Amino acid sequence: MRELLRTTDPTIVAFATALLQGEDIDCFPIDVHMSVLEGSIGVLPRRVMVRDEDLVRARTVLTDNGIPLGL
Repeated sequence: MRELLRTTDPTIVAFATALLQGEDIDCFPIDVHMSVLEGSIGVLPRRVMVRDEDLVRARTVLTDNGIPLGL
């Protein structure tokens, strides 16, 4: 699996996951429960992972929908 997205905004993780699932791209959000460790202040990034073979298509889906990847 490869990292597709890293952000401290949980709404972007949810939006990206919905977009990818809508395009039948399997994705796996990780670090989503890090707020327990950080005290819900939002400084630790959450990541979205995709399969290697879906990486290019997933990047296209997110950038077409205005989600900056920062890569």
